[in-house]
Amino acid sequence: MNETPKPAAQKGPQLPQTVMEIIAMEEAQDAKFARIAFICAMVLHAVFFIMNWNFLVWGDDAGDHDQKKTKIYVVKQVKFKQPPKQELQQIPKPKTKKVPIPDPTPDEPEPIREEDPEEDLDFIADDSLILGVPDAPPAPEPEGPIRFVVGGNITEPVRLSGPNPIYPEAARRARIQGVVVLECTIGKVGKVTRVIVLRGLPLGLTESAESAVRKWTFKPSTLNGKPVEVLYILTVRFNLQ
Repeated sequence: MNETPKPAAQKGPQLPQTVMEIIAMEEAQDAKFARIAFICAMVLHAVFFIMNWNFLVWGDDAGDHDQKKTKIYVVKQVKFKQPPKQELQQIPKPKTKKVPIPDPTPDEPEPIREEDPEEDLDFIADDSLILGVPDAPPAPEPEGPIRFVVGGNITEPVRLSGPNPIYPEAARRARIQGVVVLECTIGKVGKVTRVIVLRGLPLGLTESAESAVRKWTFKPSTLNGKPVEVLYILTVRFNLQ
């Protein structure tokens, strides 16, 4: 009886991995990483052991050996004490005694010494001799006019003559009144040589006052009894009656 050959089994599609297979693969990878970590740890321990070999073998003796190599010298300053000051011994001076000398002729009287007569000196008066303190030289005369100050050493000038200022008609009609202040230079003979207006009034009042003052004559001021040129402030008042 002839047997019919069975058809070859065809490979079907691969089935997905099971959970057990996945867990086995993860454990294999973990074991591989653990071996690598162990090898690295051993290498590090070996390097650390080699680096500290000197300390492990010698211990504290290595530090003592280094300290023996470096010697430390301590230098102390020597202080010398100053010798005590020796006081100078004062040599005492020998005491001297006065020994009286005996008089060889005690019975004879002592000689009388005649005093020398005083010489009379004749004093001849010299007319050129000046006794006492000489008077101070007179003060030099001042150059230029001196400003008059009340209560000073200069006497005040006194008006002797001169016309009164004319009241202009225009100022009278405008009923203007007030004071004109002038600075005058009064010479040694009492004449007014210069006039400067310090404060004026309008409508010809200033000009009228200045013209009148230039014609005035004063008793000059004096300094130490001598007439001097002074600067004197004059006020000319205009009042409506």
